[in-house]
Amino acid sequence: MFKNLSLRTMSLLGALAITLFAGLGIWIGQKTLYIPVNGTYAIIMVIAVGLVAYLAIQFILDRYIYRRIKLIYKIIRRSKTSVPDKRAFQNMDNPILDGVEKEVQQWAESQQDEIETLKTLESYRKRYIGNVSHELKTPIFSIQGYIYTLIDGGLYDENVNMKYLERAAANVDRLLTIVQDLEEISKLESEDLILDLQKFDIKALVREIFSDLEVNARARNITLTFKEGADKSYNVMADREGIRQVLTNLINNSIKYGIDNGVTKVSFYVMDKQILVEISDNGIGIEEKHLKHLFDRFYRVDKSRSRESGGSGLGLSIVKHILEAHNQSVNVRSTTGKGSTFGFTLDKAAD
Repeated sequence: MFKNLSLRTMSLLGALAITLFAGLGIWIGQKTLYIPVNGTYAIIMVIAVGLVAYLAIQFILDRYIYRRIKLIYKIIRRSKTSVPDKRAFQNMDNPILDGVEKEVQQWAESQQDEIETLKTLESYRKRYIGNVSHELKTPIFSIQGYIYTLIDGGLYDENVNMKYLERAAANVDRLLTIVQDLEEISKLESEDLILDLQKFDIKALVREIFSDLEVNARARNITLTFKEGADKSYNVMADREGIRQVLTNLINNSIKYGIDNGVTKVSFYVMDKQILVEISDNGIGIEEKHLKHLFDRFYRVDKSRSRESGGSGLGLSIVKHILEAHNQSVNVRSTTGKGSTFGFTLDKAAD
């Protein structure tokens, strides 16, 4: 009943209370102190007290409460236009505190959400910086060790000089890969990224990538093939070079983590307005606890094997960013010991 009172209502209630006390005081004075007061005069005096009280309360509420409400809005709002107009406040039929409590509650909740978001981002930032430092430190220390060994006399030892130079060069290549991938992610995250959308045959692109990765696959005796039924062209509308990078990363990963004499299959499924592309292998698989982190930067399921293969730890993160730039998503299904399947969609090209 008294939760949201208007300026007029609060003034009337306050004036009524003061008027009652004034009238009661006059009545008590007549009865106990025998103060002679004319009835008409007493009524006029009570009414005058009530009117003065009404105006005084209204002035106080208008002057002081509005100032405090305005101060509250200045604190909880970032826009100057968010502070309530004084003319609206002075409308005596408007509830004075109507919405203020709700606004403050919403502000408090938004502040808490913002704090939690900032904590999460700060945690992610620290983890990210730590991961970058670790990934860069490993090859740098290796290069340092090889070079100092050569400086200390290994350069003149034919048994180690070329071997150490080759190892140092391999670590330089790894450093270059990490830097290039970091630059690629930065470019993908920028709003300046412009996709070169064009119509192309996704199956023909996969054939090109099979040819590029044939040597890697042969080294592991892994067969690169299409799933039965994928015997026709599938035209999509996308950035061809971006999708080449996506497919290269996914197929190369299936080779790295596949089993000897294994198989990597690429499948296509026609949907209403999209083509679903899946890359499957019968490799070592991925434990369920790792699946939700696979696309995080520098996340590695098998750290030692990943580094031995020369990866930057950013490949799947780049895949995710490229597909998100196409307004598409990527997903993964995997069972330990049976293999993994990565799938993503692309928009069909108009005939």
